[in-house]
Amino acid sequence: MKEEQVILVNERDEQIGLMPKMEAHEKAILHRAFSVFIFNDDNELMLQQRAFEKYHSPGLWTNTCCSHQRNGESNIEAGKRRLQEEMGFVTDLEESISFIYKAPFDNGLTEHEFDHVMIGYFNDEPKINSDEVASWQWMALEDVKADMVERPEKYTEWFKIIFDKFYEHINVVDNEGNGK
Repeated sequence: MKEEQVILVNERDEQIGLMPKMEAHEKAILHRAFSVFIFNDDNELMLQQRAFEKYHSPGLWTNTCCSHQRNGESNIEAGKRRLQEEMGFVTDLEESISFIYKAPFDNGLTEHEFDHVMIGYFNDEPKINSDEVASWQWMALEDVKADMVERPEKYTEWFKIIFDKFYEHINVVDNEGNGK
């Protein structure tokens, strides 16, 4: 199976090339990515625990799903595809905010991503793909924030960055009920 390519971008999110995913992570090259946050009607965030077989951050808790866009794929198309692949459902998504972050891992790989955050709403149980996801749970934003302070080692590096940076924004969108 051919290794998945990531979209290399500049700091304005303009595509400048393609590169195999592992090579981009080994060289810490800036590339396009996305993060999906799914909320329920109780204003809780669906978290996933990454499968224990993942090549980085195994067993850690993170946002509902995240990955990389494929060449020619929109952010929304990519978010819906990965939501289906990892969590077993699709729902409407809306683009929220985007930013650049860099997070090195213990295994020598580095996430250097232009991340597009998308938000959606869902109230049922996911049908998780056990190759990708070990477990899942609904959690109030305030509880996530408190737990992240108390036990930061439990969460992925990118989720800590996204959550801290956009906590207020996510809270405002969630409380207004946008997208429901």
